[in-house]
Amino acid sequence: MTEVKKQPVVLSIAGFDPSGGAGVLADIKTFAAFGCYGLAAVTSLTFQNTKRVYGIMNQSAESVLEQLEPLFNDFEICAIKTGMLPNAEIIGAVAGFIRAHPVAHIVVDPVLKSTSGLELIDDQALGALLNDLFPLASLVTPNVVEAQRLSGADLKSRQQMERIAEAILKTGAGAVLITGGDSGSSLATDVLMDGQGTELFNEERIESNQTHGTGCTLASAIACLLARGRPLRESVPIAKRYVAQAIAAAPGLGEGNGPVNHFPPGFRFER
Repeated sequence: MTEVKKQPVVLSIAGFDPSGGAGVLADIKTFAAFGCYGLAAVTSLTFQNTKRVYGIMNQSAESVLEQLEPLFNDFEICAIKTGMLPNAEIIGAVAGFIRAHPVAHIVVDPVLKSTSGLELIDDQALGALLNDLFPLASLVTPNVVEAQRLSGADLKSRQQMERIAEAILKTGAGAVLITGGDSGSSLATDVLMDGQGTELFNEERIESNQTHGTGCTLASAIACLLARGRPLRESVPIAKRYVAQAIAAAPGLGEGNGPVNHFPPGFRFER
């Protein structure tokens, strides 16, 4: 009898976006696109559409742990991707749970602000991210705006991006990917820094308002590739290519910053 190879199981710990563009719904769709089985624990319920976030109702740290415990009792989880962790209590609880239940790959997407500009975490939570969760991360994936808030410094050049990436590495994270798609310039420069050094990814910035949830999607794609055994430096360009195709194939839904197409017709993942 031929042995059936199990799907890699990937867990999202993030907020719920009812419009489906970001958060756990975007993560689950990305996991499926890469042939992984997706699990999710919801940290916050957001009330939003493509135009703005109208409100937030955070879960308790206890409720997040109560979601996680049965999942770890039943599934062999290959990778975790974290997204919106809205306060220090939840961040501390998630970090403690991960320390007690080690997983090979932890991708931390530090969601600090919504696309419409709403601040999603306070300074105490920011400190908890840096001190409690980043040291457990295989990879941290801030965009330029998030990197500036994490460091407290303006980020206007590649050299500054590298200095901030180095500072994040010093928290204990295994690697840092600062994405430049939100920098406002015509050229998007992403900086990847890990124990092997620094690698730059320079591409023409895609002019589109169909970019809701691209940060979630990129981090989730990388988590899937790591779960499938791909090395990080091979995973990043594959994930970037996927996001670019997802933007290009966006369905054009909503009146604001629309969602991408998580199953773009031009994308083919070779398992």
